[in-house]
Amino acid sequence: MRYCLIAFYFSYCSFSVNATPWESIQAPSQTAVESIGSYANGCLEGALALPLSGSGYQVVRSERKRYFAHSDTIRFIQDLSLISEKELNKQLLIADMSLPQGGRFAHGHSSHQTGLDIDIWFRLLAKPLTEKELNQPYSISLVDKSTSSIRDKYWKTEHFGLIKAAAQDDRVARIFVNSAIKEKLCEQENGDTQWLRKVRPWWGHSAHMHVRLSCSDKDTNCINQPEPPKGDGCGHETQSWRLNPVPQKKRAPAPIQPEQCLEMLNSQE
Repeated sequence: MRYCLIAFYFSYCSFSVNATPWESIQAPSQTAVESIGSYANGCLEGALALPLSGSGYQVVRSERKRYFAHSDTIRFIQDLSLISEKELNKQLLIADMSLPQGGRFAHGHSSHQTGLDIDIWFRLLAKPLTEKELNQPYSISLVDKSTSSIRDKYWKTEHFGLIKAAAQDDRVARIFVNSAIKEKLCEQENGDTQWLRKVRPWWGHSAHMHVRLSCSDKDTNCINQPEPPKGDGCGHETQSWRLNPVPQKKRAPAPIQPEQCLEMLNSQE
């Protein structure tokens, strides 16, 4: 508290003042793993911490403590990282996942609450970052914001391969990317386009893909999204996003969380 009083006007102190109760929890619950509620209104029991480095990946910005997830998510990341390393010769940078017990962030995400969402940077590496580089990580946008088009000098065939490999995984429900990236994928796929149904255009998402897994069959209190619309979503559906400006939304009041999540919060007191 003394440091916050000294540096009252600095952002890191204001962040602590505005933190949600979930962000103050330092460790997972000692229970069986279970995703509870919906992606944007839920929590996570028995979370696992993704090791900060492994075969084919590293975690960036680990000081945020957003590297916790459902056990299915941990396995998915490890599997996809091996594919990237062995088949694409690229190392992945894993960004935000979930908090130690899931729940709401004060900023940055409305989802990522149940341990089933992962942000994977599009900055693909030939070799792992050094410790010094990890302390100052940066991402790379694949899209020119002024023209809403792909930045050709950054787009690599490995981006196509990585997104396709993730979308073809049965555990994956959706992958959110910028609409220009979705258009590029549609343009480059010369065969079966069925996997593109899972790849959904969304505002932003030019420097990372947001992968969302389906609820585990064992997690009866986890709420899946409806299935994506039929078809591959290429053509007019994706192109129409160029005409839609980013919506200026007022922050809506947070919905009442599931009873199990409220019980988890109460148990911290």
